[in-house]
Amino acid sequence: MDHVSDMVNRLVRSSRRQAEGWIGRLPAPKGASILQAVQALRKKTQQTPPVAAVDPTVEARLDIPFCDISQDEAERQEHQVAGQFLARQDRWDELAERIRRCETSRQCTAGGMPVADLLTYGARADVVYAAEDMVLSDGAIGDAKLLEGITALEDVLRDHKGDYAISLVVALAHIDIGWIRRSCAQKGRQKNADCASFAAHFERAIEILDGFCAIELSAPGLAAARCALLAGLPEPANRVVDDYEDLIDLDPDNYRNMRAMGNHLLPQWFGSYERLELEARRTAGRTYDIWGNGAYTWVMFDAIALDDTACARVDVAFFIDGLHDILTSRSDQATANLLASYCSTALARRQGVSEDADIARQEIMSAADWIIRDHLTEVHPLVWAHAAEGFDNAARVTSINRFAARGRANAQRVIGDLFREDLERGRGASLATTDQQATV
Repeated sequence: MDHVSDMVNRLVRSSRRQAEGWIGRLPAPKGASILQAVQALRKKTQQTPPVAAVDPTVEARLDIPFCDISQDEAERQEHQVAGQFLARQDRWDELAERIRRCETSRQCTAGGMPVADLLTYGARADVVYAAEDMVLSDGAIGDAKLLEGITALEDVLRDHKGDYAISLVVALAHIDIGWIRRSCAQKGRQKNADCASFAAHFERAIEILDGFCAIELSAPGLAAARCALLAGLPEPANRVVDDYEDLIDLDPDNYRNMRAMGNHLLPQWFGSYERLELEARRTAGRTYDIWGNGAYTWVMFDAIALDDTACARVDVAFFIDGLHDILTSRSDQATANLLASYCSTALARRQGVSEDADIARQEIMSAADWIIRDHLTEVHPLVWAHAAEGFDNAARVTSINRFAARGRANAQRVIGDLFREDLERGRGASLATTDQQATV
């Protein structure tokens, strides 16, 4: 195992000067993926705010089916646990074969989450969680202790040289641990060492994946990892569009890649407002046969929720057309809950900060009315709770149950407000059934 420690220590030393120069300017990652959201839900370092009470008389008159664990959430958990189990049993050949098969077939959960992503996440979860726990419990911990888990994965990689699936697991573990150290640097604890460690882990991930071509292998997971590694490049702006185009072309059905691209095209990352608008329109054109105008909406989705200038500049009519097209393409309840909670809750978080942004924001938020009335048949509390956090993947949650309760209460308030006139008249209100619109 000494060869791995020597390698990482060498990278730490060689990266220290570079890291001190530019890592500190990178923003914290936001809105990236559901995998990071799952990780965020399991973090245990911050108290969850108390659940606001819901008027019991309103609750009694609202007929809202709640699905605490949706089919998509259950499937995601199943595949993540499968990846973790195979790694713990050292059944790496079987794991690699499953990852490759899922990559090739583009197998997804009910909500569109790539199964290969869940398997790779489960396979590295023990190592990443252990590193995270050590850093959160002791910000001054050194590289030697943190290297124990990644060293074991490096040994697995050595035994499976040339296998892109195993290489992907190990590279993603380096990326995750790099961001953990980056979070420590933001808090000012051993800032220089943490920045250097971030750069070292990203350099190692780049080295691991260097010999694989995502397009030749038809592997969206590899292309997504390339995009995740942009933060470790000295001039990422030169590659951001090309790398995301490759990824989206490989898997145009996966809207999460479009959301990630929009976030990375903000000026705080690697782009500009002009480039964001241009690429949103170009992506909509390239994927029109799948999403209609929906790709424009997906690219802008997180960008306008995070950045007031981007929100003020968004083409509202185009964005709302995209919402309609998304729900035409994807009629599942995972998508309906995501869009309803986004319009009603996530966008509302920055109301009042910018007058220009509020004009566009209010128009988009009004879409929650028809999304809920025409498309929502059940509420997924975890999605609504995440929306209340602005889909912030760094949110700290001490209890999944309390987090879900907050989402449930939030959805009840939003839907109660939507049907307020009917409720005030003493009438009940219910969501749409599968075959009909919302009724009151």
